[in-house]
Amino acid sequence: MWNGAEYQARFDELAASGVDVHGEATFVRAYGPTSVLDAGCGTGRVGIELARHGIEVVGADVDASMLATARAKAPEIDWVESDLAALDLGRVFDVVVMAGNVPLFTPPGTQGALVAGVARHVDTVLVAGFGLDRGYSADEYDRHCADAGLELAERYATWDRAEFRGGDYAVSVHRRAG
Repeated sequence: MWNGAEYQARFDELAASGVDVHGEATFVRAYGPTSVLDAGCGTGRVGIELARHGIEVVGADVDASMLATARAKAPEIDWVESDLAALDLGRVFDVVVMAGNVPLFTPPGTQGALVAGVARHVDTVLVAGFGLDRGYSADEYDRHCADAGLELAERYATWDRAEFRGGDYAVSVHRRAG
């Protein structure tokens, strides 16, 4: 269990010191979405920034404390408490984003179910950024995406689109296969 207020305070301090804490949202906005599912939204940092730019956002997370912070910061956004593997909103989104190492916070061995759960909401692209040095590789993620009907379209080393040449972090973009 997380403490949403403490987690958000770290990002608020970074932003106050001049650090750009919206790299993920900027990356997602480049796809021109009108709707975004912020999967594993935490305190809503990414989703709230996307909504500020007129994008319809739904945020989903399993942690009630994180969602309480998100709801307090942006009550106008639809925040859903759910395990992402079981998530079924009955609709698709232009972009589904998993920022903040989401696949690494699921129990080991359940990443395939996580990817399948979020993939059912993808209309155009699934974007995920996570560390590759914590027991879940890009190859495993690609395989889980393929199992869910998605294929790799782009991969970067950072949210500012630095070229991926291996390393311990990747931002991956998968599209519907075919």
